[in-house]
Amino acid sequence: MNDAAAAPNTSQDSRLRERAARVIPGGMWGHQRASAVPAGYPQFFAGGDGATVRDVDGRDYIDFMCSWGPIILGHRHPEVDAVVRAQMEAGDCLNGPTEHAVRLAETLVRMIPHADWALMQKNGSDAMTTCVTLARAGTGRRKILVASGAYHGAVPWSSPSLLGVTAEDRAHLLHYTYNDAESLAAAAEAAGGDLAGIIVSAFRHDVGTPQEMPTAAFATTARALCDAAGAALIVDDVRAGFRLNLGGSWEEVGVRPDLAGYSKAIANGQPLAAVTGNDRFRPAAADAFFTGSFWYSGAPMAAAVKVLDILERENAPARLQAAGARFAEGFVAAGARHGLEVSLSGPPAMPEMHFADDRDHALAETFCLEALRRGVYLHHRHNMFLSLAHSDAVVDRAVDAMDDAFAALARSRPTST
Repeated sequence: MNDAAAAPNTSQDSRLRERAARVIPGGMWGHQRASAVPAGYPQFFAGGDGATVRDVDGRDYIDFMCSWGPIILGHRHPEVDAVVRAQMEAGDCLNGPTEHAVRLAETLVRMIPHADWALMQKNGSDAMTTCVTLARAGTGRRKILVASGAYHGAVPWSSPSLLGVTAEDRAHLLHYTYNDAESLAAAAEAAGGDLAGIIVSAFRHDVGTPQEMPTAAFATTARALCDAAGAALIVDDVRAGFRLNLGGSWEEVGVRPDLAGYSKAIANGQPLAAVTGNDRFRPAAADAFFTGSFWYSGAPMAAAVKVLDILERENAPARLQAAGARFAEGFVAAGARHGLEVSLSGPPAMPEMHFADDRDHALAETFCLEALRRGVYLHHRHNMFLSLAHSDAVVDRAVDAMDDAFAALARSRPTST
């Protein structure tokens, strides 16, 4: 496994950080999730293969972040890479879309029960902003309900940062508490006759807090409120889409949205997003103006068609659930062997770690650094991701390394007298 987590000053990673600091505001800090990993983690990577990534200094890690979600089949999946290469050789960004755009929309409509149509974009912020625009265009109203603390994109209406954001950018947002049906109903009442839509995350995955799956009472209340008001129920499936249920994450609670946004895993690392919707919002989707210079490039759509085919063929949600359950069992047992009470929240395919009595995440951060030294890339306060490349053998190898990391953590803790 790897000898050290921290890159020395003479490392390629350090040299790239220094170069970045001169030409990228803030260096890499705050960009591409660089600020969300502990100090000592590598910032720059050279490649990936299957369930592993390699940093620019040649160290390999079993990857439990999967590029923060986009990798669902494994890095450099040969079937996906082949269709991407074929389209790139033919031409990628052309004067109009390729056939893959139609094939992808047809696939999404076939797979997703609520979907009568699909539109493509480039990233999750695009998709969720499109959903908000469609909700307002389709209803002629303004108010959007969002859960407090939820993240729906790096754009002014939803960014966690208030820098450069005006009050007007968020003038028509009202907040509720996720999984609190009464709070949601109160927010809908406050919106009155101006309610355009309710946005719900696939599950509660706020950074640094235990994850929560949606309750049946919350999900059915959201659907009922939208039906009563003629508003759009919008599921943000950008992060969880295709990992929990190929038909949409809220199929798991038996509630179907009017609109949903997808990105992350849709194309196994190729830049792509999608919005799906029902026929009620088809006129709005046809008439509203959406575009982007690279939104309909052919290679990412070819990748997505192939990815969705493989996910169906491999029964991906069941396999990811099984791999996540194996990871969770090994993680909790390894911690217990060394006197550490640990747990995971959220769905097995997207777990988040928790240490007992670790409110500032210091124990989790130290553990993740110990795991990194042993060749396992984890995160201490963000949900992680598994891919189909996380076989039993890969998970078991990671658990063995984590056992050693737990042992090191236990040795470093002061003993009580």
